[in-house]
Amino acid sequence: MKTTSQLSFLVLAAASLFNPVKLPAAKAAPAVIAAAQHEHSEFEATLNAPYRGDGTKRGQPDARSFTLSFDYPGLRQGLGARWQLELVAPGGRTVQRWQGSVQLAGQPRDVTVRWQGRLNGRTAAPGIYRVRMRAVADETVEQSWEIAVGPLPAPLMPAFAPLPTAHPGMGAAPAPASLPYTVYYGNLHSQTSHSDGGAPLDNCKGAQEPQTAPYGPDAAYPYARDRGLDLLMVSEHNHMYDGSDGTDSGADPAAAKALYQSGLQAARGFNAAHPGFLALYGMEWGVISKGGHLNIFNSDELLGWEKNGRGDLLADTVTARSDYGALYTLMKARGWIGQFNHPANGGQFVVNGVALGYTPDGDAAMALCEVLNTSAFSTNDKEQETRRSNFEQACNKALEAGYHVAFSSNQDNHCANWGASYTNRTAVLVPNGVPLTRDSFVEALRARRVFATMDKHAQLVFTANGRLMGERFDNSGPLVLKAHYASDAGRRVASVAVMEGVPGRNGTVTQVAAAAEVSIVPAPGQHFYYVKLTQDDGNILWSAPVWVNQVAPATKP
Repeated sequence: MKTTSQLSFLVLAAASLFNPVKLPAAKAAPAVIAAAQHEHSEFEATLNAPYRGDGTKRGQPDARSFTLSFDYPGLRQGLGARWQLELVAPGGRTVQRWQGSVQLAGQPRDVTVRWQGRLNGRTAAPGIYRVRMRAVADETVEQSWEIAVGPLPAPLMPAFAPLPTAHPGMGAAPAPASLPYTVYYGNLHSQTSHSDGGAPLDNCKGAQEPQTAPYGPDAAYPYARDRGLDLLMVSEHNHMYDGSDGTDSGADPAAAKALYQSGLQAARGFNAAHPGFLALYGMEWGVISKGGHLNIFNSDELLGWEKNGRGDLLADTVTARSDYGALYTLMKARGWIGQFNHPANGGQFVVNGVALGYTPDGDAAMALCEVLNTSAFSTNDKEQETRRSNFEQACNKALEAGYHVAFSSNQDNHCANWGASYTNRTAVLVPNGVPLTRDSFVEALRARRVFATMDKHAQLVFTANGRLMGERFDNSGPLVLKAHYASDAGRRVASVAVMEGVPGRNGTVTQVAAAAEVSIVPAPGQHFYYVKLTQDDGNILWSAPVWVNQVAPATKP
């Protein structure tokens, strides 16, 4: 979710062990319903849980403050939101709980919860805990983050020669015995004045009225390049090419289609003039209400469903609103590649009545799932934004449904700070010696040679029996899983979690190991594995999964 924040106050709610409180869904106020015509009119909530304690009081080194940020862009009248925050111990037991409420009235609100690092009057036992938030207004938002409590031993890491990058420093040249790939870091989700982005930082209050801001793709690409990014995806809302958040009955279809083509040309022109940087232009298809946003990275056609008063389609190719099954079929037929943007746990990407419903065409078309997003309306240009949303649970749901998606980490910039609000990036692996182009980028996505990172200075490469993350293969006997990590900023690994799931099971992804190198023998059948690695500063990296079909060894006659 995307959240802005201006007010902060301390919550003095009781912090003790008590029975969980069920937070019922609030009834939508008429004001909310009236405001819901705006694309970004939705309840937004994020949780900031510092990974390490702040040690502000002697004898309480694990004390820290959790910040819950709430907003509802476009809200016309007051609306109450209820929240609950839980502290979950390493074994899975909830050991502390806070709850409260906040009134939203068109302005962002922050709630600060202070934890002293103690449980039942005693110092909390060391371990990796989880802080879990559930907030309810007219919809439910859930967020969770891990925190470190007490002194923890650093995990042993396999030796790893960093892969080369486009910048001096870590892996500036191919290392002996390293994998034959170069790592490129980028932001695969942003908007400009072609839809509802592109406002100057001193006058950016959220989403802009479509096509009213001063900065378009021609400003976004050099900005991102100057900030050290290797690639930037400008992903404009496909239904705003008529210059409205609704439908302009007088819109000129030729102008809408020409604007999309001008964006593609801006990307091509910038790439020609700046080899080594990849400017991407495409669309963020869909709506939030009864829909879900997804990016299409390589379509030269504008897709849409809106028509003007004369019945003219305001796009190149018609696609029915919220018909994801049909969209996936079209994407597969055209060879287009997509990304699930800030996916919700339920109610989005519905196919045959099932949220994140699986189809073979969708599996062929959808390559990425956005596991993390910084605040879409951040005006921070110092890479210090603290409001971030975690969508790992929804991405796991997609994986369990059967989708072969890798994780991505983006910023959804609506202000003119493309890639600069935080240090998070999506990293793609392109074969050494192959130029970074749209074709080589799409090929890397098809192979799921991708990792998501909150730290632009870090690398995470995951292998299974030497096979690279993103691969699908049959296996018999032991499966050796390895997480390879490198940092050119002096960071160290605080924890490693190897996660396992079963595609098509529609169940729960679980942790199977807390080590960077582990040998297991999976049960016969389909599995996927990925690594979630946390640095000593709390920044997280997610590898792409590997998909393994475990075959029972042949029996001797």
